[in-house]
Amino acid sequence: MPIRYIDQLSDLKDKKVFIRVDFNVPLDAKGDITEDTRIKGALPTIRYAVEHGAKVILASHLGRPKGEKNPKYSMAPASKRLSELLGKKVRQATDCFGDDVTRDINAMKSGDVLMLENVRFYPGEEKNDPQFAAQLANGCQVYVNDAFAVSHRAHASVEAITKVVPTIVAGFLMRNEMTFFDKAMQNPVRPLVAILGGAKVSGKLQVLEKLMNKVDKVVIGGGMAFTFLKAMGYSVGASKVEDELLPTAKKIMDKAKRKGVMFYLPVDCVVANAFEATATNFVTTVQEIPQGWMGLDIGPASATLFAETLRDAKTVIWNGPMGVFEMDAFARGTFAVAEAVASAFATTIIGGGDTDAAVRKAGVDNKVSYISTGGGAFLELLEGKILPGVKALDIKVKK
Repeated sequence: MPIRYIDQLSDLKDKKVFIRVDFNVPLDAKGDITEDTRIKGALPTIRYAVEHGAKVILASHLGRPKGEKNPKYSMAPASKRLSELLGKKVRQATDCFGDDVTRDINAMKSGDVLMLENVRFYPGEEKNDPQFAAQLANGCQVYVNDAFAVSHRAHASVEAITKVVPTIVAGFLMRNEMTFFDKAMQNPVRPLVAILGGAKVSGKLQVLEKLMNKVDKVVIGGGMAFTFLKAMGYSVGASKVEDELLPTAKKIMDKAKRKGVMFYLPVDCVVANAFEATATNFVTTVQEIPQGWMGLDIGPASATLFAETLRDAKTVIWNGPMGVFEMDAFARGTFAVAEAVASAFATTIIGGGDTDAAVRKAGVDNKVSYISTGGGAFLELLEGKILPGVKALDIKVKK
């Protein structure tokens, strides 16, 4: 898909440049940012625009204000942190459109940066309302999408706005995301290994179906593994299972066999008598999970097995933790896989969300090739979908 990027524009000086970023960052009880990776990810694009004399207008959402103004979800903490990272003042607007915002924009000088207020304070954002998009655009001459993580959403600041701004491009973060995805799925160096975890099978069925036509090996961990284990006839105690998906799980395993895809499931797990950090727990084989006990992590033998599958890997994609890594007692499996991925002599791509957090908690985030900023967007790309926000950047569509 032909996409233009911001560094392919000939002149940004004094132009009003609207950059859609994803500053949906975690906050503590005091409203302070606890993790700023997404803000840092947008810095190269913002710096480029500033250094080339643009008047930079940033837009993002934060949290789920459900179309209503809520100070709890203000972009002010993000503006403050961005000011520190940029080394220059980022002005926080009182709203994302309106007379006051227009005055702020008209008063901007070359190289100034203005952060609009949370775009999800208005229902028009998630409804992809063209009128709301036009209000957001507010006379801007260039639109830049650098928010991969929300590009699977057809929202006003992602999709509708591209119809009202004359010049449409993508930012450097978007380019990185698309480049590494292409390396992983379009032109991978083989063997290609996919590791999938997390709680639910249902959110990843389409991904698994698609992957069977692409990968050489699939590794399944996390809560979703127990649906596959039960489909094989094992008793899994009180472990989380999506019973309605048992036939589908069996079909996926059958398809893997037909396609010659190696399909790996846990051989042991850490079970507990309650979903609590302090619950009694022990390691058992997957064939011997006691009634009433639930699997909350893969066991040491599984971690060794999964690491072995990566021994000859040349490309690895990973989405979803191996257990409830937020609780120390059930984090060892995820951390062991993180270490194995980081040690692989391969292009290693981590797919956003919980996996991102787990890799950083394991302390190996600087040893993987790329960490995607998108969870849902990453999964939809793996499914083979064209993201609305990416499609809107297609030069051919614009002609």
